[in-house]
Formats: sequence, structure tokens, C-alpha cells
Amino acid sequence: MGKKEEEEIIRIAKKMDKMAQKKSGSTRIGMSVNAIRKQSTDDEVTSLAKSLIKSWKKLLDEPGGGDKSSEDKRKEQNSPVMSPSQGSPEAKEESSSSNSSSKCDPVDMASNSLINTFPRAPGTSDSVRIKCRNLLTAALQTGEDHIAIGSDCDELGAQIEECIFQEFKNTDMKYKNRVRSRISNLKDVKNPNLRRTVLCGNVSPERMAGMSAEEMASDELREMRKNLTKEAVRDHQMSTTGGTQTDLFTCGKCKGKRCTYTQVQTRSADEPMTTFVFCNDCGSRWKFC
Repeated sequence: MGKKEEEEIIRIAKKMDKMAQKKSGSTRIGMSVNAIRKQSTDDEVTSLAKSLIKSWKKLLDEPGGGDKSSEDKRKEQNSPVMSPSQGSPEAKEESSSSNSSSKCDPVDMASNSLINTFPRAPGTSDSVRIKCRNLLTAALQTGEDHIAIGSDCDELGAQIEECIFQEFKNTDMKYKNRVRSRISNLKDVKNPNLRRTVLCGNVSPERMAGMSAEEMASDELREMRKNLTKEAVRDHQMSTTGGTQTDLFTCGKCKGKRCTYTQVQTRSADEPMTTFVFCNDCGSRWKFC
């Protein structure tokens, strides 16, 4: 095989690599594979997904692997998303030493395209506000979601704090309690979905600043509250609907004896029945087995 033929084969191979990279970027296959890796409980699937992502990274690391089409460059220029370290001296030095950052992660690129951005928060010299912003930032950085999504946690924390401050106009106890509740819910390892929706921008800083405890609760806690509410309603109805009038019970609140009671099997068949009692005089309710 002659030298010219070898050069032609190499040229065609490089062209095909670029076509494959462009196709992978347009279909966002990296984002899909990474999502499967995070959600799957099968070790084999997780391992294969990691291996596939590493092979794509390796392909981009090869000479010419970081070349992008004009359409991709235009999208990146118009994108408002910035990484936390962008603009710092370290970031600029790293950029210049890597030939304008020709190496990039296809998974991160796909994830960043999903992030919604909001106006930057104004700076502050108030020590209390600065501390609250730092605590909110640390809460947003719980786990590794902020790395995978590529969110600017410093800016998000500042935006949430700014919205809270604008509501109270001071840093009194109400302000601190509001900040404290945001931090607690964002750090909750049992409620990662709240943190992810904030990092992605699906929940805006303004909404996060004003959400109630019920709105921030995890799915598990919401289900628990729902069941408790149903049980409370059932207890209320049991003692008033279809009950039997009696004077055998004495109300602990008004000492009256005009009561209505209902007996229900709430546990296993070999356990005693639960008696729901309603005082017709004062409306007090109680139950016993």
C-alpha cells in the first residue's frame, strides 16, 4: 500500500470520527446514557454505561476530537450558562493551556443545555447575608448533582438569599428561619429531587425562597402526611356517623355522659376492636382499644 493511499485512509477515518461525534451531540445520547446510569439499580448496566461514556471521552481526547461544527459553536456562544469557576484566573490559565478547551465532556454538554438561568443577584457587604449565602451554596452542593448538572451553586445561593431578603427587608429572626428551612430541605438526602429541580432551574430561586414546608417535602413525607390526614378524617367520621348513643362513657373535657360510640376492627382479627367515642355536648373525640 502506497503512502498516498495510507494518507487517504487516515483522512477518511478522521472525517467519519467527526461525523459520529456530531451525530452523538445532536441526539444528546450522552445525556440519555448518563441518566440511565444514575437511575439503574443493575450493576452491569451501570458499568456498561460508565464504560461507554469513558470511550466517548477518550474519542474526544484524540487529535481533532474536539473540533466542532459551526452550528455547535454558535449554540455555545449564545448559551447563557456559565460554570462556577468561569472567569477566574485559574479557569483562564487552564483554557489557554488546553488550546481553547478543545477537550469537552459530551455528557456535561448535554446536561448544561437543560439548565434555566435567571438574572444575577446583586452583591452585598452584610456579614449575615454573606454567611447565609454561603450556607445555601453548601446545601446546594450536597451530593454530586451540581457537578453532573454543571450549575453555579454560588450564584443560585445568592439569588435565593436575595429573594428572601427582598421579602423581609432585614435580617431578623423571620429572615433567618426562612433561610434555615431552605438549607434543611436542600440538604435532605431523602429529598434529592428538590435539590435537582433547583439546580436545573425548574424551580426558580424566587419560588424556592417562598415555598412552604408542604411544597418542599419529599414524596415519602407527602405520602405519610396524606395517610395521616385520611386516618384523622376516618376517626372523625367513625365517631359521628352511624354511631350508637350511650351514657356509659364520661367525657374527659366536659364530664358529660351523652356520647356516641362506634367500634371498628382496625387491626388483625385476634386483636381487640377500636372504640371511637364522640361527646355530643362539647364535641370532644377520643378512642381506645
